[in-house]
This record gives sequence, C-alpha cells and structure tokens, in this order.
Amino acid sequence: MKVRDVVLLHGWGSGAGAWDDFAWRLEPRFRVHAQPLPGYGADTARAAHSLEAMVAAIARAAPRRCGVVGWSLGGEAALAWARRAPLQVQRLALIATTPCFTSRPGWPCATAPAVLSEFERALVDDRAGTLARFVAVQARGDSRGQRVAGVLQRLYERSPPHSVLAAGLALLSSADLRRELPRVRQPALVLHGARDRIVPPAAGRRLAAALPDARFRLLRSCAHAPFLSQPARVARALRDFFDE
Repeated sequence: MKVRDVVLLHGWGSGAGAWDDFAWRLEPRFRVHAQPLPGYGADTARAAHSLEAMVAAIARAAPRRCGVVGWSLGGEAALAWARRAPLQVQRLALIATTPCFTSRPGWPCATAPAVLSEFERALVDDRAGTLARFVAVQARGDSRGQRVAGVLQRLYERSPPHSVLAAGLALLSSADLRRELPRVRQPALVLHGARDRIVPPAAGRRLAAALPDARFRLLRSCAHAPFLSQPARVARALRDFFDE
C-alpha cells in the first residue's frame, strides 16, 4: 500500500515547530502531520516518562497507516513505534538518530553518561545559557550553521517546561533499542550529517546495518539538523523514499 500520510516527529526541546519551514516540501504529494511529542504543544502537563508511554500517545494521534520521519529523540520514538505497530507504520525515515544515545559496553559512538548528567545539572542552573550552547553544538560545522542556529534558537526560546525537558533527557539516558532493531522490518532510510556533534555518524551507520531493510545516506555538509540545513535535498530523498 502506498504511503499517503507522513508523520513528522521532532527532537528534544524543539517542538513540532521544527518542521514549519520543511513540511510544505512534502506536500501535496503526502498529507503531512507534524506531531508534537507528549508534553509539547498545547498540553505541557503530559510529559512521557517512558518510551512506551511516548509511543502510545503518538500512535493514538496518528493516522491508521503512515510513513514516519523521526529526528533525533523523535527518531528513537519512531523506531520504538515501528517495532510495536508494524501495521500502522509503513515506512521509516530516521534523521540524526541513534538506537542508544548514551555510551555502553560495545557502543562507543554515543554521549558519555557523565556528560549527559552534567548537561541536566546545567539546565537547572542556567536554562537559557545551556540551551543556547546546545543550539551552537547542533549547528557547529554545518555549511549553513548560522541559519540552522537561528532557527533552533527561536525554537528553544519556546521550549516546554523543565519537567518535560527533564523527562526527555531521562529517556535519552535510559533508552537502548539495539536488541529490537532486527525486528523493525519496515523499509527504512537513515539520513545522517557527516558533521553531527550530537549523534556521531558511526551510530547512524550501525543503526542502518542492524535494521533488516535499511539504507544509509551521509550528508557531507550537514551537522545535526540536515532538514534545516539542506531542506530541498532532504525533502527530495524523503519523497523518493515514501514514493517507492
């Protein structure tokens, strides 16, 4: 069955507004749904405290059959959703996504737990400054880094309450989907910026290699947000993928 509806899942802290300047590039070929993760959007009281709860909320709000695009934390949610609802999720595109954000034995292409813990403490002590530094790291090295940083800064100025951000960091710290990857059988496209300082490209390569039906595409001039840096290029790749 052809993909008609495409759900877009944003990353940590940014909200569904991350897709505002991108979603139209997939229309009118697809009906596009930029869906806020739990705790974002109008209802900031419903943070998800487990990946299962996040997936359940996403699945309830989504079309019965759809393609999915997940960015960063949204990509982890998309992976878990595809595993749990194979009849609902038809195809899967993962941007700057890792199945395991923090480093573990045998998984070095990740953030050290101590670094993430320090980020959590800094977020409490200086929210604005910490988010600004996070924006800078996401854009660093990108050929259009200034543009990317400007968009992200505006998004993070509207980020949800601390409880929602903290819940998302807890998910990033604890989630490890590596063992589930062989059971995610939908066709998948893994897009990764070669200059990503948040999720190393090696994580994207290993993710694609572990999925049964996936292809990997490295975007050489991009960092952590390729759809903001090279929107036309990313949209073309997604259109072609969902049209198959």
